[in-house]
Amino acid sequence: MIFELDQMATELAPYENSLKELERSLSIDEAKQKAAELEEIAGDPDFWNDMEKAQKNLQQTKQLKNKIEGFDKLRTKYDDLLTLIEMGNEMDDDSVVDEAKQMRAEFEEEFEHLRISTLLRGQYDHCNAIVTLHSGAGGTEACDWVSMLYRMYSRWVEKQGFGFELMDYQEGDEAGIKSVTFMVTGENAYGYLKGEKGIHRLVRISPFDASGRRHTSFASCDVMPEIDDEIEVEINPDDLRIDTYRSSGAGGQHVNKTSSAIRITHIPTNTVVQCQNERSQFQNKDMAMKMLRAKLYELKLKEQGEMLEGIRGEVKDIAWGSQIRSYVFHPYNMIKDHRTNAETGNVQPVMDGNLDLYINAYLKWINE
Repeated sequence: MIFELDQMATELAPYENSLKELERSLSIDEAKQKAAELEEIAGDPDFWNDMEKAQKNLQQTKQLKNKIEGFDKLRTKYDDLLTLIEMGNEMDDDSVVDEAKQMRAEFEEEFEHLRISTLLRGQYDHCNAIVTLHSGAGGTEACDWVSMLYRMYSRWVEKQGFGFELMDYQEGDEAGIKSVTFMVTGENAYGYLKGEKGIHRLVRISPFDASGRRHTSFASCDVMPEIDDEIEVEINPDDLRIDTYRSSGAGGQHVNKTSSAIRITHIPTNTVVQCQNERSQFQNKDMAMKMLRAKLYELKLKEQGEMLEGIRGEVKDIAWGSQIRSYVFHPYNMIKDHRTNAETGNVQPVMDGNLDLYINAYLKWINE
């Protein structure tokens, strides 16, 4: 058992240089200096006179501190792990091995998570993400597929510790979801999710087909960054058509009772956004305007020919030949295998229709 500790120490040794490289990549020294400057500004007696500016200051300070604390925590865990291994060798205590293995697994997971965050350096990677799922070819099957994707992304958001806010929800005619829009809030939310935009294809034995035939369904996933107010997007009120309608859903205060849902159409570009899940018409309108600003800013960049692929990517039909990823279900009685293809992006868990089992397989794949 003591041999295992020595081997573990040898395998962990390269992380010393990796941590130093990670510290440089994260610009920890600059972050500490910037955080100190922002805290000094926050101590000014007139700091709260400009509420909007003050909130941005506090948000930036929090992001810097989270970065610093995350690295310091990782560095401490690495040092504690080496200390534990050294103590185990000195005390000749085999019971330390299991504890050291667990600490090592936690350290490597946190290291990889922090390393990936250094790769998210796009202009909008740090922003919140607005995600829209639409059903495509496949009818009721496609609506059911959207509901499955919605649940998977919701669980991923929860696992990552991000915030989640439902913005719009339209049920399918018979089952599932026809369209849903939600916002994922947190540092680098857009950076993590932007790779999901595109057409998602599902192949399975349909639970809606009495003959048990194999069906193919499609759903689109559109991911947009929440545009900061500092970015100017000129919107002429005369170019907008604002429609109100009653919110759909299971009911509750105001839902299905008042016309609080908002649909905004930007007439020159025929861009349509809608929101119905806030408590009042005013809040729905404010959220819809945020979505509209993001879409119009995307069009502005498209006209200028700048950063189009980094913001939205090519718009494709929600049908055959357009998918970025395929999910193939096999109707066996139990999970037997989980295979991924790095080149095609195909996910092929073998399962019996138990969605929780598939979600776990999907989360495992997306973290690899």
